[in-house]
Amino acid sequence: MVFMVIEQFKQRDPKPIQARFLRHGRMLPEGVVYHASWVDTANARCFQVMEANDVDALQVWTRCWSDLVEFTIVPVLPSQEYWAKMSQDT
Repeated sequence: MVFMVIEQFKQRDPKPIQARFLRHGRMLPEGVVYHASWVDTANARCFQVMEANDVDALQVWTRCWSDLVEFTIVPVLPSQEYWAKMSQDT
């Protein structure tokens, strides 16, 4: 499954996140794949596309960062796949 992970930096401060990342890397558990990320610098947020078998696997990863980041995890489909599925349902 593919997920859009929205990270809100606590206290709007990216520095502790950067420091931990430089020390330990992304700290992904087995079975979780990072695809890409974008940072909203005005609002101290990061948007990441991640892949995992289920949301439980992602929650193992979010626990490594939850003292610094608040997470919203949204399951998503590629547009083409979504629209193909929608046309099958009608």
